[in-house]
Amino acid sequence: MTRFALCLFATLLCGTSLPTLAAEFTQPRPGLHTGGQPSPEDLARLRALGIRTVIDLRGPHEERGYDQAAEVRRLGMDYIALPIAGKDDVTPVNAKALYALLDAQDGDVLLHCASGNRVGALLTLGAAAGGVPHEDALELGRAAGLKSLEPVVMEQLAKPER
Repeated sequence: MTRFALCLFATLLCGTSLPTLAAEFTQPRPGLHTGGQPSPEDLARLRALGIRTVIDLRGPHEERGYDQAAEVRRLGMDYIALPIAGKDDVTPVNAKALYALLDAQDGDVLLHCASGNRVGALLTLGAAAGGVPHEDALELGRAAGLKSLEPVVMEQLAKPER
Protein backbone atom coordinates (compact mmCIF):
# COMPACT_ATOMS: atom_id res chain seq x y z
CA MET A 1 0.00 0.00 0.00
CA THR A 2 1.44 3.39 -0.93
CA ARG A 3 2.03 6.01 1.73
CA PHE A 4 -0.79 8.08 0.22
CA ALA A 5 -3.27 5.16 0.19
CA LEU A 6 -2.33 4.27 3.75
CA CYS A 7 -3.04 7.85 4.92
CA LEU A 8 -6.40 7.85 3.14
CA PHE A 9 -7.37 4.48 4.59
CA ALA A 10 -6.37 5.56 8.11
CA THR A 11 -8.48 8.70 7.73
CA LEU A 12 -11.49 6.62 6.66
CA LEU A 13 -11.03 4.09 9.47
CA CYS A 14 -10.88 6.80 12.10
CA GLY A 15 -14.18 8.18 10.90
CA THR A 16 -12.70 11.60 10.38
CA SER A 17 -15.20 13.89 8.78
CA LEU A 18 -14.28 15.39 5.47
CA PRO A 19 -13.97 19.14 5.99
CA THR A 20 -15.04 21.55 3.34
CA LEU A 21 -12.68 24.37 2.46
CA ALA A 22 -15.24 26.17 0.35
CA ALA A 23 -18.36 25.19 -1.55
CA GLU A 24 -16.28 23.55 -4.27
CA PHE A 25 -13.26 22.12 -2.38
CA THR A 26 -12.95 19.31 0.15
CA GLN A 27 -10.10 17.85 2.13
CA PRO A 28 -10.40 14.04 2.10
CA ARG A 29 -7.19 13.69 4.11
CA PRO A 30 -4.77 16.10 5.71
CA GLY A 31 -2.69 17.74 3.02
CA LEU A 32 -4.96 16.81 0.10
CA HIS A 33 -7.51 19.31 -1.16
CA THR A 34 -9.79 18.33 -4.03
CA GLY A 35 -12.41 19.89 -6.24
CA GLY A 36 -13.29 21.49 -9.51
CA GLN A 37 -11.64 24.21 -11.54
CA PRO A 38 -10.22 26.87 -9.22
CA SER A 39 -10.46 30.56 -10.04
CA PRO A 40 -7.41 32.81 -9.62
CA GLU A 41 -8.97 33.98 -6.33
CA ASP A 42 -9.37 30.36 -5.18
CA LEU A 43 -5.71 29.71 -5.93
CA ALA A 44 -4.63 32.71 -3.86
CA ARG A 45 -6.87 31.63 -0.97
CA LEU A 46 -5.65 28.03 -1.17
CA ARG A 47 -2.03 29.21 -1.29
CA ALA A 48 -2.67 31.16 1.90
CA LEU A 49 -3.93 27.90 3.45
CA GLY A 50 -0.62 26.21 2.65
CA ILE A 51 -1.11 24.60 -0.75
CA ARG A 52 2.31 24.06 -2.33
CA THR A 53 1.41 22.04 -5.43
CA VAL A 54 -1.49 22.08 -7.88
CA ILE A 55 -2.16 18.90 -9.87
CA ASP A 56 -4.50 19.59 -12.79
CA LEU A 57 -6.30 16.63 -14.37
CA ARG A 58 -7.88 18.76 -17.10
CA GLY A 59 -6.70 18.29 -20.66
CA PRO A 60 -4.99 21.07 -22.61
CA HIS A 61 -8.15 21.50 -24.76
CA GLU A 62 -10.28 22.37 -21.70
CA GLU A 63 -10.78 26.10 -21.23
CA ARG A 64 -9.86 27.46 -17.82
CA GLY A 65 -10.57 31.13 -18.47
CA TYR A 66 -7.02 32.18 -17.60
CA ASP A 67 -3.46 30.81 -17.78
CA GLN A 68 -3.70 28.61 -14.72
CA ALA A 69 -0.15 27.24 -14.89
CA ALA A 70 1.27 30.78 -14.99
CA GLU A 71 -0.96 31.93 -12.13
CA VAL A 72 0.01 28.94 -9.97
CA ARG A 73 3.69 29.63 -10.56
CA ARG A 74 3.21 33.38 -9.96
CA LEU A 75 1.79 32.50 -6.54
CA GLY A 76 4.88 30.41 -5.77
CA MET A 77 3.33 26.97 -6.11
CA ASP A 78 4.31 24.05 -8.33
CA TYR A 79 2.02 23.15 -11.24
CA ILE A 80 1.71 19.58 -12.53
CA ALA A 81 -0.50 18.55 -15.44
CA LEU A 82 -1.75 14.97 -15.61
CA PRO A 83 -4.33 15.15 -18.43
CA ILE A 84 -7.28 12.81 -17.94
CA ALA A 85 -9.42 13.54 -21.00
CA GLY A 86 -12.50 11.60 -19.97
CA LYS A 87 -13.88 8.20 -19.03
CA ASP A 88 -11.45 6.31 -21.25
CA ASP A 89 -8.57 7.73 -19.21
CA VAL A 90 -10.07 6.58 -15.89
CA THR A 91 -7.83 3.54 -15.63
CA PRO A 92 -5.76 1.79 -12.97
CA VAL A 93 -2.62 2.86 -14.86
CA ASN A 94 -3.56 6.55 -14.60
CA ALA A 95 -4.63 6.10 -10.96
CA LYS A 96 -1.21 4.60 -10.22
CA ALA A 97 0.47 7.55 -11.98
CA LEU A 98 -1.60 9.97 -9.88
CA TYR A 99 -0.75 8.22 -6.62
CA ALA A 100 2.95 8.27 -7.55
CA LEU A 101 2.68 12.04 -8.08
CA LEU A 102 0.85 12.50 -4.79
CA ASP A 103 3.40 10.38 -2.91
CA ALA A 104 6.25 12.48 -4.35
CA GLN A 105 4.88 15.83 -3.15
CA ASP A 106 6.18 17.64 -0.13
CA GLY A 107 3.42 19.71 1.42
CA ASP A 108 -0.26 20.30 0.75
CA VAL A 109 -1.69 19.57 -2.70
CA LEU A 110 -4.71 20.80 -4.62
CA LEU A 111 -5.90 18.05 -6.97
CA HIS A 112 -8.59 19.19 -9.39
CA CYS A 113 -10.37 18.67 -12.69
CA ALA A 114 -13.42 20.56 -13.93
CA SER A 115 -15.83 19.32 -11.26
CA GLY A 116 -13.99 16.82 -9.06
CA ASN A 117 -15.50 13.84 -10.88
CA ARG A 118 -12.22 12.64 -12.45
CA VAL A 119 -10.41 13.37 -9.19
CA GLY A 120 -12.80 11.12 -7.27
CA ALA A 121 -12.64 8.40 -9.92
CA LEU A 122 -8.85 8.16 -9.88
CA LEU A 123 -8.62 8.43 -6.09
CA THR A 124 -11.07 5.53 -5.81
CA LEU A 125 -9.13 3.32 -8.21
CA GLY A 126 -5.80 4.17 -6.62
CA ALA A 127 -7.05 3.52 -3.11
CA ALA A 128 -8.54 0.18 -4.16
CA ALA A 129 -5.30 -0.80 -5.92
CA GLY A 130 -3.48 0.07 -2.70
CA GLY A 131 -5.53 -2.42 -0.72
CA VAL A 132 -8.35 -0.22 0.57
CA PRO A 133 -11.66 -2.13 0.52
CA HIS A 134 -13.79 -1.12 -2.47
CA GLU A 135 -16.62 0.44 -0.45
CA ASP A 136 -14.16 2.56 1.55
CA ALA A 137 -12.37 3.54 -1.67
CA LEU A 138 -15.72 4.55 -3.18
CA GLU A 139 -16.56 6.61 -0.08
CA LEU A 140 -13.28 8.48 -0.55
CA GLY A 141 -13.98 9.02 -4.25
CA ARG A 142 -17.48 10.31 -3.62
CA ALA A 143 -16.18 12.71 -0.98
CA ALA A 144 -13.67 14.02 -3.53
CA GLY A 145 -16.30 14.55 -6.24
CA LEU A 146 -17.04 11.20 -7.90
CA LYS A 147 -20.45 11.35 -9.55
CA SER A 148 -21.21 10.41 -13.16
CA LEU A 149 -17.98 8.40 -13.55
CA GLU A 150 -18.99 5.99 -10.78
CA PRO A 151 -20.23 3.33 -13.26
CA VAL A 152 -16.86 3.50 -15.03
CA VAL A 153 -15.09 3.09 -11.69
CA MET A 154 -17.36 0.19 -10.72
CA GLU A 155 -16.55 -1.51 -14.01
CA GLN A 156 -12.82 -1.07 -13.38
CA LEU A 157 -13.14 -2.36 -9.81
CA ALA A 158 -14.99 -5.47 -11.04
CA LYS A 159 -12.15 -6.44 -13.38
CA PRO A 160 -9.85 -9.13 -12.08
CA GLU A 161 -6.39 -7.85 -11.19
CA ARG A 162 -3.76 -8.39 -13.84
